[in-house]
Amino acid sequence: MSKRYIIYNLLTLSALFFIIQTGNANSKKNPNIIYICASDFGKGLLSAYGQKHFTTPNIDALINNGVSFSNAYGGSITAYSRASLLTGYHDCNKNKWRITKGGVYARTDTSHLHQNENMIDDGRIFLPENDLYLPQIFQNAGYVTAQIGMLGIGNTSTRKQMEQYGWDYYYGYLDLVRSQGYYPPFIFENGQMILIEGNTRADCGKSLIPETEFTYKERWNMEGKKTYSPDLFINKTIEFIHEFKEKPFFLMFSPTLPHGPVSVPAIHPEVANNDVLTQIEKEYASMVKLLDDQVGKIMAELKSLGLDENTLIVFASDNGHDIYYIQEGRMDRPYHNIKTKELFDNSRNKYYSNRSGDIFNGNAGMAGLKCSNLEGGIQIPLVFYWKGKIKKHVCEEFVAGYDFLPTIADLLGEKLKTKKDGISILPALMKGKKLPKDRYIIMGSEEGPAILTNEGWKLRYYSGRKTYELYNLEKDPEEKYDIILRFPEKAEELKKILLKECNDNIKNGEIY
Repeated sequence: MSKRYIIYNLLTLSALFFIIQTGNANSKKNPNIIYICASDFGKGLLSAYGQKHFTTPNIDALINNGVSFSNAYGGSITAYSRASLLTGYHDCNKNKWRITKGGVYARTDTSHLHQNENMIDDGRIFLPENDLYLPQIFQNAGYVTAQIGMLGIGNTSTRKQMEQYGWDYYYGYLDLVRSQGYYPPFIFENGQMILIEGNTRADCGKSLIPETEFTYKERWNMEGKKTYSPDLFINKTIEFIHEFKEKPFFLMFSPTLPHGPVSVPAIHPEVANNDVLTQIEKEYASMVKLLDDQVGKIMAELKSLGLDENTLIVFASDNGHDIYYIQEGRMDRPYHNIKTKELFDNSRNKYYSNRSGDIFNGNAGMAGLKCSNLEGGIQIPLVFYWKGKIKKHVCEEFVAGYDFLPTIADLLGEKLKTKKDGISILPALMKGKKLPKDRYIIMGSEEGPAILTNEGWKLRYYSGRKTYELYNLEKDPEEKYDIILRFPEKAEELKKILLKECNDNIKNGEIY
């Protein structure tokens, strides 16, 4: 670890800026890169993809003027998806990281903080020295690296790990359990615990579900809930962009929005008078609207500083859609067919919005939700926007979140010393070229793993019945027809690859 790197993480943001400005005066040969990673953001929440109850003009503008991917995959849950993104490995590689439990910091008493962090560090799995994390690639190319919002890898990270991953600056939650509350008593900034005045709830003001008269009153009881964390994160983001405008930077903006439980300080004006939506649905829509507004603020700041033509913007989600506006008579748990009352099993009776009553159709008509290896659980919105540098088009190639790391290495001319699971998608992004036909993507989930090929084949393992299902996504994007009996040879071919890729999760020849 370099001396400069250690100094970075001991100083405040302004002091860090001073050192970089007076130290390495690197010219802007490479673009700034901002990766906006929304949480639980299904494609159907965007008006560009058919959302009818509210608009998302700022994210839509990126889609309409950039390169949008129609077959992009994140992960099935937040912890694995972000670990995969930052390492370049698919989420069946359990030997590349350890997904720690959440809730380690969920106390207002912080006397045991160091003890808890040491416990996590003692059990961590860290990549070998030459096997780089995403921010380390940027550091090698002379970038300042920052992450704001949800931090680290897994459900809980430590301050020591944030340094080891390669973050020069960070600000936000180190615990995904705490991040589900929007009024934290404290957050972390460059090794320091920052107390948030007026936020006194140990659970960070986490709301309750499902929606009832009692949970509504509790949600709007603002005692101990003074400062809304998304406001803190966007303010720090704008501050960071302004202060580092003279040096190439990589900023991973990881807002908790619109991850639930639902929590928003005010109803957005656009949906306030929408009589079709219930109160809880208006609040959830307001969270999506707030995130879109924040994207607009970032774009406006870049333009005001003259950085808009030298900044690559990426908008993505960590995984597919999830439901937090549970309300009797609208969306009930356990999820079931609103007409037949039959429970969804995501195999013979799959979840679809039009059968469940999801008014927002957050998974854009696909099958399944977050935690599933069906398309609605793992497919994400993904768009790259770089004004004047990449031509707008829709890319139909199959890509994954873990492709981002090798793509960035390719873009910056940084040679990787280890082979990652991901590949560079730069040819498809910049020149509209096809990716290799034999390319495949591996996805894990609570239902089991899946393999998807660039030709549109998908084999999923379904743990509920301990069986495999085969789909042709080009002809059947909604995964309605299991064709494994028609194409047994293709299924066996893909099964062999899947078993090999998931060798840490195999028992007696089957995935568990």
